[in-house]
Amino acid sequence: MLFSAALFVVSAAAAPSLDIAAARRSMLGRWEGKLEYRDYQENRWFGLPVKVEVRDGGDGVTLIRTADYEDGPSTGNVRITTVSMLAPDGAAETSATFRKGRAVELNTAKLSLQASSSAPQHWTLVELIEGRDDDRPAIIRYTTVRDGDRAVTIKEVDFADDAASAWLVRNRTTLSRVRD
Repeated sequence: MLFSAALFVVSAAAAPSLDIAAARRSMLGRWEGKLEYRDYQENRWFGLPVKVEVRDGGDGVTLIRTADYEDGPSTGNVRITTVSMLAPDGAAETSATFRKGRAVELNTAKLSLQASSSAPQHWTLVELIEGRDDDRPAIIRYTTVRDGDRAVTIKEVDFADDAASAWLVRNRTTLSRVRD
């Protein structure tokens, strides 16, 4: 899911202090916001409140992310847990995502990191994953824009089983940091 596996390329404009590890660490902590889906029939977004916590796995390369949202009276609380690990070369990250009632998702993604300043709280991260969406083979793109205490991630897919090369927006998550 969101903030999953990643291969990072730091742009030439990025300051040396903002590297892969710094961008990852900048997401540690508690966040709250909305998980939104696009209703294509009505051409509008609708959302569910979401709470996210990102923890350090204790080894300097592993992150543990939990996301909780309420999905109505019949489903109740949904918890998605993602464990991701940066490869020794610092150029790839692999993740496993766990959600009750679903098979575990394993992903490896390629990602580019572009810094808008030397601060680790201002960057744009684009993840590309070869996977499945809506039970179809697809390239999945997550674009996260971190601006201080706010982070917005948009999920888009380009289905691989058709001739079209078009990105379809699937959902977005808008988060604000929660202060302790």
